[in-house]
Amino acid sequence: MKADSIQQLDVPKLKKNTSGKVQQLLAFGSLVLLVIFFSIASPNFMQWSNIIGILLSTAVIGILALGATFVIITGGIDLSVGTVMTLSSVMTGMIIVNANLPIIVGIIGGIITGAFCGMLCGIAITKLHIPPFVATLAMMMIAKGLALVISDAAPIYFTDHELFSKIALGSIIPGLEIPNAIIIFFGLGIIAAIILSKTILGRFNFAIGSNEEATKLSGINVDRWKIAIYSLAGVFTGIAGVIMASRLDSAQPALGQGYELEAIAAVVIGGTSLSGGKGTIVGTIIGALIMSVLTNGLRVLSIPQEWQTVVVGFVIIFAVYMDILRRRKK
Repeated sequence: MKADSIQQLDVPKLKKNTSGKVQQLLAFGSLVLLVIFFSIASPNFMQWSNIIGILLSTAVIGILALGATFVIITGGIDLSVGTVMTLSSVMTGMIIVNANLPIIVGIIGGIITGAFCGMLCGIAITKLHIPPFVATLAMMMIAKGLALVISDAAPIYFTDHELFSKIALGSIIPGLEIPNAIIIFFGLGIIAAIILSKTILGRFNFAIGSNEEATKLSGINVDRWKIAIYSLAGVFTGIAGVIMASRLDSAQPALGQGYELEAIAAVVIGGTSLSGGKGTIVGTIIGALIMSVLTNGLRVLSIPQEWQTVVVGFVIIFAVYMDILRRRKK
């Protein structure tokens, strides 16, 4: 891509505009209020073990949300991240346990699985002109079925591979009982922020979401960049799959469906617009923390699982409605 073509793009760069700052402040304020409320409601909430539990659950949802941020900024959607995460976990288990190959090979295999699924979604959307909702919904079903078929609908346990569990639950920082999964999540957050704000992919990401037709007319190969963006989101999904398998010390083929809604909710709560063209990684991280704190707080208060699901559903509706209000004010 020529430098002059890049310069011709008249689209908003990643910047802290007023509405973006307000949205992030509101999200952060909501997070603080939730923490205060649950801390008062239950003395168990602020225990160190519970805080680590919150951050561990945030790691998986958060990594999925990081990838989803790129997709949603383009004006697209990805409903497949939950089941593709599961498929990536299963492929990791098949390579390490069933094929008895080194752990690093299994990790790479799981990440490649996620990237490949993301690439297929991107190709279906750009080359077959299938709407993102339909294309990723189909991938959600395909990944769910493949995970069950490949694993023979049975969990794959890593009991003979003790090092694998240390990927998520071990600690590389001496003296601090902070699991690696948390460090990986925040590390990926930094990488995602750099990609979104400092690279050509990030610039084109915003360009496509802001005005896809104008981006095409400026000479940019939109199809190629969309495929790259969906593939990148798939990489994050594959990493989340590896982290999930390591955390559970097993690959659970029936797990994953429903994670996509929490990931999308985290992205939208963090200020990324479903209409595309706007979003930040910091906002997504805050949104993921809100979802985890809310779920954990309800569990600490012994709210039944059924009602927890109801509350999360209302949070998703609220997040989407707030996005609609933001768009009306433009």
